[in-house]
Parts: sequence; C-alpha cells; structure tokens
Amino acid sequence: MTMDKYDVLKTYFGYDTFREGQELLIDSLLGGRDVLGIMPTGAGKSICYQVPALLLPGITLVISPLISLMKDQVRALNEAGVHAAYINSSLTEGQTMKALYNASKGQYKIIYVAPERLETPSFLSFACQARISMVAVDEAHCISQWGQDFRPSYTRITAFLERLPERPILGAFTATATERVREDILCVLGLREPQVLVTSFDRPNLYFSVEKPADRQEYILDYVKDHASESGIIYCGTRKAVGGLHDYLEKNGIDSLCYHAGMSNEERRASQDAFIFDEKKLMIATNAFGMGIDKSDVRYVIHLNMPGSLENYYQEAGRAGRDGERSECILLFSARDIMLQKYLIEHKETDAELDSETKEAIIEKDLERLRVMSGYAATSRCLRDYILRYFGEAGSPYCGFCKNCDQEYEEIDITGEAVAILSCVQEMRQRFGIHMVTGTLSGRTRAKLMEYHVDRYASYGALKLLPEKDIAKRVDTLIQEEYLTTTPDRYAILKMTEKGRRLLKDREEGVPVVMRVPKTAADENRGFSKAEKSDIIKQERGKERLSDVLTSRGLMLFDSLKACRLALARTNGVPPYIIFSDRTLKEMCIRLPRNLEEFKSLYGVGRNKCALYGETFLQEIEAFTAGRDEKLYYGELPDVLGLTAASGRKKPRRRDAREI
Repeated sequence: MTMDKYDVLKTYFGYDTFREGQELLIDSLLGGRDVLGIMPTGAGKSICYQVPALLLPGITLVISPLISLMKDQVRALNEAGVHAAYINSSLTEGQTMKALYNASKGQYKIIYVAPERLETPSFLSFACQARISMVAVDEAHCISQWGQDFRPSYTRITAFLERLPERPILGAFTATATERVREDILCVLGLREPQVLVTSFDRPNLYFSVEKPADRQEYILDYVKDHASESGIIYCGTRKAVGGLHDYLEKNGIDSLCYHAGMSNEERRASQDAFIFDEKKLMIATNAFGMGIDKSDVRYVIHLNMPGSLENYYQEAGRAGRDGERSECILLFSARDIMLQKYLIEHKETDAELDSETKEAIIEKDLERLRVMSGYAATSRCLRDYILRYFGEAGSPYCGFCKNCDQEYEEIDITGEAVAILSCVQEMRQRFGIHMVTGTLSGRTRAKLMEYHVDRYASYGALKLLPEKDIAKRVDTLIQEEYLTTTPDRYAILKMTEKGRRLLKDREEGVPVVMRVPKTAADENRGFSKAEKSDIIKQERGKERLSDVLTSRGLMLFDSLKACRLALARTNGVPPYIIFSDRTLKEMCIRLPRNLEEFKSLYGVGRNKCALYGETFLQEIEAFTAGRDEKLYYGELPDVLGLTAASGRKKPRRRDAREI
C-alpha cells in the first residue's frame, strides 16, 4: 500500500493532524524545494524532516551537533518502527563501519551524523555512493557567528555537499534565530529559492516569572518541596553554583542530580540517564545540559542565575512542557548576575581564526544580547510579550499567563524625573553609562564621579531623595519607552533619541511618562478580583493541570499507568517518555479504551507502539476499572481533549506562521 504524509504521521508517530507550519515545510521538501524552518522548542521540528524522509526514495542525513540528541531521536524512531542509526564519536571504528555497511544495504532510512564526521574518508566514501535524497541540518543557528552557539564545524557542511555527486534537497531547522542569524543560515548553507517559515515563538502552556528572593537557595528548596512529584531542571551559571546548590538541597533531604562540563563523560552520561529514566526527578546543571534532551514531562525550569541572552534563556526554559501541558519557567534575578555574564563574555574563548575586529564585534553583539536579557529581568510589562517582540513577533500587552500579568501594578507619573534624567544625559554630553548618570543624579561622591567633576553639573543631586536603584529603574523605563538608547558596545553609553529630545524640549507639556510599579495595597487590582482573573486565565488557557482535568480516581489511574510505563521502559531500555508521553496517558484515563482499535486512536499512538504496548496498557485499564464504565474527568469530553463537539476533530491552532 502506498502511504502519504498523513498515513506516515499516524502510522509511525500516532498523530492525527500536523502542527502549525509542519505541513508547509513537508510539502516543500517532498516537492524538491529547500526549506528553512524556524520553530520554537517543542513545536515539532523533527517531524518536518522525518515524515518526508520516510516518503522520499533514498536516505536522509540529519546533521546534528550533540550525541545525546542523536541517541534520543534514533531511539524514538526505532521505537516507532522506523529504522534509523547515528554516526558520531561515541561509536568505535568497527561500530561505525558496521553502521555504514548496513546503511549501504538500505537498512536505514534516516542517519544522524555529527558535522565533524562528514569529511572522514569512510563517511565520504559511503555518502558519495549512497542515494541521499535529503540533508536536514538541525540546530542550524550553529552555522552563524552571530548565533548564540556558533560551531565552526557547521561551516564545513557546504564543502561536504559540494563533494556529493548529486545535490540533495536541503532543509535547515532551528528554534531561535534573529534576522541576522537567519540571513547567515541562508547564505552559508547556500539554500536555493528556499521556503522560509517562521512559526509563532509563543509557547502558550509555559508560565513565565521573574523572582528576586533574598535567598535564592531557600526559594528553590521551598519550590522543589512543593513540586516533589514533578520533573524539573535548575540551571546555574557556574559549576561551583551547581555543586553548592546540590549540596544545599541534599542536606535538606532533596535528592538531585548534577551535570556540568567538569564531570567525566561517564559521570555526565550516568546523571543524564538517571534523569531521563525518571530515577530522580531533579537535575541541577550548567547550560552544558539539555540540548537534544527530548524529555517531554519536565514541569519546571528554574534559572538560579540569569543567562547571557534571551535566545539562550528561551531555549533552556523551553525544555519545560514539551508535551503541551502547563509548566513553569522561573528566572531568579540578582544584579550580580549581570556582572557575572559580562565577565564570561569578555573572557570567552573565540575561534583562533577570527581577526581582532570580528572578535570585538562578537563581544559587542553578546553585550547587546545581555542588555536585552537584563531588560527582561527588569520589565514590569508582560514577559511573554517581551520575548515575542524580541523575536520579531507581535505580542499582547496582557497574556494572562505570566507573573507580570498576575502581578498587581499601578502607573505612576515620572515625567519630572524623566526630564531630570534626560537633562543629566545631555549635560554630560552623552558620554557616560547608566551608573555615572544615576550616581550624578543621586549626588554620590564616588571617586570616579569626582574625577569627572560631576558635582559641578546642574543635575548633580537633582534626584537625591530617590534611592539610586530607583533612579536606575526609571532609566530602564526610559530605555524601554525609547526616550533613551544605549550604544551597542561594552560601555553601553546612554544616548538620547529623538523622542527624548522632544520630551526635553516640551518639558512637562507633552504626553506624560509613566512607569508601572507593583501596587502596595493587596486589595487594589486593575478592576478584576483574584477569582475573576483566575477565571479569565482558565478561559484563555484551558484546563491544563492534571488535577483540573482528572478526578481523584482518574489521578489514581494516571499514577498506575505511569508505573506501568516505567516498568516497560526499564525492560526495554528506553526512557519512559519515548514509550508514551504524559499527554497520551492522560487521554487513556479520559477515553478508557477497551480494545486495540480504540487504543490506536489515542494521541501519540502509532502502529508499532500499539503492537508493542497496547495490550499491556489495556490490561492495566481493565484491572483498574473492572470493566465498568466510569467518567474519570471533569467537564465534557470534547472540551478536555481540545476537540470541537460537532466534528470530533482537534480545534484548529492559531495560524500565525509567517511564510517568507
């Protein structure tokens, strides 16, 4: 029987419909057209090249940067009934040759390969003789010097393609790419008249918050205790911070894992496997952990330290809730994090082949990213909107699902202070950064200030009744509202914009400058009670926590199915989420399938997984219900499954992907 893309999607991956943007990219690849897909973590990038790979006549090569990513993807494909393999440094020479031999005999449809292996004689010999229909470049931002994770090995992909006897279809995929990175991908890879698609960067199931606790370790301890049954990742800025937090939690009875570059390969692998196989729920790590980890049921990601860029933060935070269930992304912020990141940027190792001018440009770009990230930590506006606007997507002033939208704010008029700040910047001839300006306005006598004789300025001490940190918040507001800007270099000198000059000229006669600050009165709240706001959020986001959907008996069955899944995972040597996601288990509790035909219709159940595991889960459900009809969920069936009542089909997703 000839299969089409819908047959492949359901048979191997267990999905009835494509997600936003997937079908366009798949159709383009099947039509022989190069593509660039920019889709956030959890949006299903791999489906975009795996489905056409199974329909195209030859082999598909997937170029991937990390061993863990390859192993995870190949393991999942084989579980789904797709023959796949990987070629990387974890294999011995004998294992590599055997894999290439099997591939040459047509045993694999998809082969994952590290970029460093492309130019080895054995792989080149295989590639030049095999029928390669498509090459998919995963994590394509690694090819750009302006990306957050530049890898020189990626720049050699083009040379590899040129050595092939026939150019295959080329697809490039990444989760985060600014306009400049996107241009680099298109140019360096030489994509020919590509279909470029940028889907929405929004992850509507993720709740974002920025917290500023006096004791960050104590905050984490309390949070982890409250979420003991859930899987979570805590990112730290340094190895020392990882070790310190791990020891603190262990002393307080919290079992956790560590992962950082200072550990041996064996230690890191053991720690990663323990997390993936649910042996322990909590991972404490540097940013060395997580890329390519497809664990779908991570319910929270906490950053002990602020990352150096919004790209890195969103990629790391995006490892939460990959199954679409409600999850939390919490940034713990301290001003010291900015100094740490500046130090890391200015002492970062760069490619020895780069000239000094290029190295300086990269440092300046990294510092600009840091300023954007610092703005996220400081903003009082919607956090989701801040992220989306950075990636060039129109957001909304109120998402209803982040800490800033939950927080009660009031607007205060800071026009007078704004004029004083702008006057100081002008008086200092726009030659200094924020600390010099705030120090001058607060009337400080620091040595550096006195060295420049700022006490002679008319603006010296003009805001001395305000704490210096509050003056800095007002400067941040003026930057966010585009009255001020900063130079894109390591000095971040304050400059007035045309908007700022107009305000200074009109003084207090124009539109007032307002700043949002948390309300002090707990019972004042922008016209909505807490209960009303909770209802609004539920209406907008739907019922997402298990306890909002399943009854107490439903939760009991869910736990039984999780235990069943874990036992199967250990028997088969695969992570539990590769067998079935939490979302699939939840649907089992709701639908209570009685036979394989009903089981096969569940979300995420393909032909191979149905044959492998269907009977086991059906027996577990039968034993729990004793064959009785039960309703183990709240509400109506179409609502809890996200279906339309009339058709039984999934509700259509927002169509805000952009074709370029």
